[in-house]
Amino acid sequence: MSIEHSPADDAVERVRVRILPDGRMSRRDASKYLGVKQKTLAMWALAGKGPPSVKVGGRRFYYKEVLDAFIRGDAA
Repeated sequence: MSIEHSPADDAVERVRVRILPDGRMSRRDASKYLGVKQKTLAMWALAGKGPPSVKVGGRRFYYKEVLDAFIRGDAA
């Protein structure tokens, strides 16, 4: 049995992130998921740009559904 390999498979970079059961991820994991630096997410938050986030216990979290909408360009 042979599995075909397409050039498109090489273009996809797999990123491992930790997603909590409720769909939240830390700023670190959200930055990996989006492909930007953590500092970029922090600066976006200060400027009121980028994906919306929630603050829990002094830490900033991002919901996967919100990040997916941000990637698609859907208005928040």
